[in-house]
Amino acid sequence: MPPVINKAVFLDRDGTLIQDCDYLSRPEDVVIFPGVGPALHQLQKAGFLLFIVTNQSGVGRGYFTLDDVERVNRHLLNELAHENVRFEKIYIAPEAPDTPSRGRKPSPQFLLDARDEFGVNLSESFIIGDKLIDLECGWNAGVKKSILVRTGYGAELEQNSPDKLSPAVVVDNLHAALAFILKTSQTLKS
Repeated sequence: MPPVINKAVFLDRDGTLIQDCDYLSRPEDVVIFPGVGPALHQLQKAGFLLFIVTNQSGVGRGYFTLDDVERVNRHLLNELAHENVRFEKIYIAPEAPDTPSRGRKPSPQFLLDARDEFGVNLSESFIIGDKLIDLECGWNAGVKKSILVRTGYGAELEQNSPDKLSPAVVVDNLHAALAFILKTSQTLKS
């Protein structure tokens, strides 16, 4: 196991990096939110490893296959590679919500796996997502901060369940999350 020295940002996919289309299964339907590529590139330049952690229950429900998910992810990675963005790994939980799952969020398992495989220091890392399960995943893993973006389902969650968000940081989008992370990281160095 590598030493635990790396800091990371874990990102939900649908509603955080790309528009949430119910049960996205085709690469041609991927719409990356504006500014995602440059924001992710800045996080990398600041020394963060990048990971995607995504629940894809459409596989478990029989709506599409894991190969479909892989094609969508490959398309996303290729598009972001044009902006010099590189993910260390994409963690996928394909199970339906009512099925036992090792990694389905809010389980912290994939973050713990990244800690063990890539030497990630979770207490210096962040998770960004648009759903409560994304935030809970981060809290369960002991990350520095769980960040809710108002893209995807985030604004609705903020409006309907503000009482559940007090431990989180709430921002408009990925670029605002980047600003918070960089500011927090700079404060630590000062």
